[in-house]
Amino acid sequence: MARNTHVTILIANLPAERDRRVIRECLTLEEKGFEVTVIAPRGDKTLKILPGSRNTRLKPYPVKVYGSGLLTFAVEFGWSFLCIAIRLIGEILAGRAHAVQVCNPPDVYWPLALLLRAIGRPWVFDHHDLCPEVYISRGDGEPNKWVLRVLNALEWLTLRTATEVVATNQSFKDNAVRKGVRPEKVTVVRNGPSLKEIAVDGDPQEPVAADGLHRIVYLGVFGPQDNVEGVVHAADELIKRRGRDGWKIVLAGDGESMPSVRALVAEKNLGDVVELTGWLNGAQVDEVLRSATIAIQPDLPTRMNQLSTMAKTVEYVGRGLPVVAADGIETRRTLDEAGAYVPTGAPEEFAAVIDELLDDPARRQQMRKLGRDRFLSMLSWEHQAGPYASVFQRLLAKRLPPQTPFIPRQRTGSDSATRVDQP
Repeated sequence: MARNTHVTILIANLPAERDRRVIRECLTLEEKGFEVTVIAPRGDKTLKILPGSRNTRLKPYPVKVYGSGLLTFAVEFGWSFLCIAIRLIGEILAGRAHAVQVCNPPDVYWPLALLLRAIGRPWVFDHHDLCPEVYISRGDGEPNKWVLRVLNALEWLTLRTATEVVATNQSFKDNAVRKGVRPEKVTVVRNGPSLKEIAVDGDPQEPVAADGLHRIVYLGVFGPQDNVEGVVHAADELIKRRGRDGWKIVLAGDGESMPSVRALVAEKNLGDVVELTGWLNGAQVDEVLRSATIAIQPDLPTRMNQLSTMAKTVEYVGRGLPVVAADGIETRRTLDEAGAYVPTGAPEEFAAVIDELLDDPARRQQMRKLGRDRFLSMLSWEHQAGPYASVFQRLLAKRLPPQTPFIPRQRTGSDSATRVDQP
């Protein structure tokens, strides 16, 4: 492949080095011979190349305002749009950005899609989140109908102006098709780690901790829609069932809800049974999950969560962890019998199921094997990389040398991983 065949990836809500899906996408494109640049909010100021990559260039921009309300969100994303547009135009003028991938949220970059397509360059939308549903899930009361209409319109524009759409699961693909995208223009690429990110060989065995504690782990972002506070309340309920001995809940991650989570732990005097690790890198994530007995997915069964595949869920089953989760369409599609489900996501429901699993090692081991088998057979990144790379190989076929094999589209309506994790 010619060295100047170049893909530019745009992110607005995370520094590139913290978006594990985008990291995997960049590494996959590099393996196929593409050059890659990522335009994203600035994280580590010392980074010029994406960690772990060969030469994926980082073009960060500063973010001075982070949204927590409607006005600050508008300011944050307006600033991001301006910074991304300037850097993207610079990439075009420098002879790069032969194809562009944009990752949401937010769904505001469709004017740039029109610009790129007008000059004959493919624009790929990597659909991470259902923004209207995220807005509904973050509020306590009835959502503002005008805000909801605007978000739905922006999502429609984002989907319809893309050359092609990459969806994280079948529900996201169905959503795109309902909004007018032709099915053959949507490729399902699930979220999930690669085999080399996970230090597990053979059938996963339950760890025996030196301190004798069973660890119940939550991994992910701490946002209003993630219900991490619900895990803290579940810990309080679990104390009523089995006391404070023999177990610990580990909350691994960070986000805007961290202050309220930390305050709730202190308020309920749970510091001895709830550990907050902060944000972890890839190796630390693997270490924490391999030390766990059970994983918890506390996301409530809202419409957004029914239709979303959580990236943490695939991280869990990759290590063969039994998962306790609220019942949901895509959660069941991911976990099947490797999950134990609660109907509403109430803290007492989570505590009851965790209590049962802690007393049933045979069931836990069976769930471990089932989850690991699903990961190896359909969920790992190795099953997603081919379909993902084929999108750009097809769209940039005219730029590729003749000897480069062309990978045809798999025309299937099924949610097969050979073609989530949201997230």
